[in-house]
Amino acid sequence: MDLTGKAALVTGGASGIGAAAVRRLAAAGAVVAVADLDEAAARRLADEVGGLALPGDVTQPDTMAMAVDIAEDSFGRLNVVLLNAGITAGQSGLEDLDLAGYRRIMGVNVDHVVFGLTSAVPALRRAGGGSIVATASLAGLLPMPGDALYTLTKHAVVGYVRSAAPTLAPEGIRVNAVCPGFADTPLIAKAKAQFGDFPLLTAEDVVDAIEQVLERGAPGECWFVQPGREPAPYRFRGVPGPAAGDAPPPINWRDH
Repeated sequence: MDLTGKAALVTGGASGIGAAAVRRLAAAGAVVAVADLDEAAARRLADEVGGLALPGDVTQPDTMAMAVDIAEDSFGRLNVVLLNAGITAGQSGLEDLDLAGYRRIMGVNVDHVVFGLTSAVPALRRAGGGSIVATASLAGLLPMPGDALYTLTKHAVVGYVRSAAPTLAPEGIRVNAVCPGFADTPLIAKAKAQFGDFPLLTAEDVVDAIEQVLERGAPGECWFVQPGREPAPYRFRGVPGPAAGDAPPPINWRDH
C-alpha cells in the first residue's frame, strides 16, 4: 500500500485497531490525524508517527466537523477517513434499560459514523475523491447473543455504509465497512478471561483487512474478518454477486 502524499484521519485512533491502523497508514507514507477521547494517548501516538492529535468526543457533531477541518487545513487535503471509534453496551438491552448507557453506545457506534461521513464528504470532494471505512463488526452481519444493543449499532453501520456507497461512488468517494469478529483489543479487555480458547483476532489482522479494502474494495462492500480465513466481502442473501462457487463459505462466530 503506497499512500505517499496522502492524508488520513482515524477516530478511536489512540489504541487497539485504531492505533494499529494509524501506524500502518503512516508506514505507507500518509500523514495521519489521530482523533481520540484520550488526549494524552492521542498525542503520544501522533508524536510517534509525525502526525496530528485531535482530542475530543466523537459523539458530538461539532467535534467531527472540527476534526475534519483541522486535518484538512493542516495537511492540505484529506484522502482516507477511518471511522473506527466504538464501545460495547455493558447491558443486555432487553430489560431495565440504562438510558444513559444506551445513548452513549448509540452516540459512539452510530452517530459518530454519520457525523464523520457527512463531515468528511466535502473534504474528500475537494481532494478529488477518497475512501471512508467504518469499523463495524461481525455483529453487523450476524446477531451476537447476549449483546442486542451492540448488534443493533453495528447493523446500523452496515446498513448506512451500503446505502451511502452508491450515491457517493460516482464522485470517486468509496465507502466500505470492515466487520471483524472478536479481537484482542482494549474493547474486550475486562471480559477476555471469559473467552477461554475462543479464537481471537489481533488488531493487525483487522488492519490487514482494512488495507485490502483500501487497495481493492468495491463501493459498499462490508468485509468480514475471521481468524484463519482470508478477509472477503460478505455476500448478502438475494444481492447480486459472484457465482455460488466463487462466494466464500458461510461465517459464524467461532470460525477458525
